[in-house]
Amino acid sequence: MTTPLRISVLGLNYVPEHTGIAPYTSGLAMGLTQRDFSVHTFAAHPHYPDWAVSEGYGAWTSHEQLRGVPLTRFRHYVPSDPRGVRRLASEITFGLRLLFASFDRPDVILAVSPSLFSTAIAAMGIRRGTPFVVWVQDIYSLGVKETGGSRAVASIVEKVESWLLRRADRVVVIHERFADYLCASLGVPRERIEVIRNWTHLRESALPDRAATRAQFGWSSDETVVLHAGNMGVKQGLENVIDAARIADERAARVRFVLMGNGSERDSLAALAMNVKRVEIIPSQEDELFAAMLDAADVLLVNEKPGVSGMAVPSKLTSYFSAARPVLAATDLGGTTASELNAASAGVIVNAGEPEALFEAAMELASDVERRHHLGRNGRLYRETVLTAETAIEKFATLLTRLSNAGARRGKSSLKYPVGRAS
Repeated sequence: MTTPLRISVLGLNYVPEHTGIAPYTSGLAMGLTQRDFSVHTFAAHPHYPDWAVSEGYGAWTSHEQLRGVPLTRFRHYVPSDPRGVRRLASEITFGLRLLFASFDRPDVILAVSPSLFSTAIAAMGIRRGTPFVVWVQDIYSLGVKETGGSRAVASIVEKVESWLLRRADRVVVIHERFADYLCASLGVPRERIEVIRNWTHLRESALPDRAATRAQFGWSSDETVVLHAGNMGVKQGLENVIDAARIADERAARVRFVLMGNGSERDSLAALAMNVKRVEIIPSQEDELFAAMLDAADVLLVNEKPGVSGMAVPSKLTSYFSAARPVLAATDLGGTTASELNAASAGVIVNAGEPEALFEAAMELASDVERRHHLGRNGRLYRETVLTAETAIEKFATLLTRLSNAGARRGKSSLKYPVGRAS
């Protein structure tokens, strides 16, 4: 009988968090377990995007079995305002918890970035003999540059990120453009980079009546609902949406902009929107209601801060495509988000930071029902043919098996520090 491959997954975010990276880390761990891998995940307590540890969690160390996956959670510093030094301190404390953790020696270690600094600290405890994979969801150094960070900070982050990714046996990225950047700008050998696309984490299920969902949230049948779902952080630049809603107020347009989620900028956005009638801010919702709201909206919105171009592929796109609704993206016309939307032929793109253009595009979609249906169908088809969980997890399974076999052939040594040491 073949012994299952032992995989340690290191990731800051995990279910029950239901936005951002957590659904992918969780989905991969569970998918590999279903394929007879022996997976153990090491994560923080749920805290994102509220930046507060969820009720019922918070022990220094806790152990549970979640949907077949053994899960160890570590308490770490969670700042209420996750910016600058506080965000760095949060990552460092989680990284130190990983560094001095003790668990059964795995065949392969897979770490998820973000968080970059947590992963870099954990990597210092891994000897070359144990295959090490970094799964890159966002490019940190590019993010610092694109969101206006100082040149000195960007240089430090770039050096850390380059060291970490060159240290890894394999780097998995979620888009071809990420692979190009890592190779050209961070010095990662192209042959060590694998492209494995993200997928929708929403389960296929019967949705409630669309009209009933709209009525539940007070959305009338004769207004166009433009919904932005997900994190409200700096890189989303959601002030642009509030300015577009202000234009809608001035013109008495039958459109409602809805911002659903939480994040570091939520309070400031709520203050900015105080006297704007055609914008609504609501909290994050559980998966079932989240899917129902995507279905009930008329247009699904991606909004990015001017200058944000290549640091990330918005995770919300996979869910948007699954909902078969047209996507309206206010973003860099030559950036990764625009590239993905063009590949899917699933939406309309306008320049980031131009609220007039955003408003006009929303109104054009509002007036053309057939176009909305056409773009929505295209997005759904793209999700079904390109962005499937089965394809992604199977690629991961193949990669991890190949790395484990290579590690066995070269004779794996023990780990340098307690990371991976048998307890």
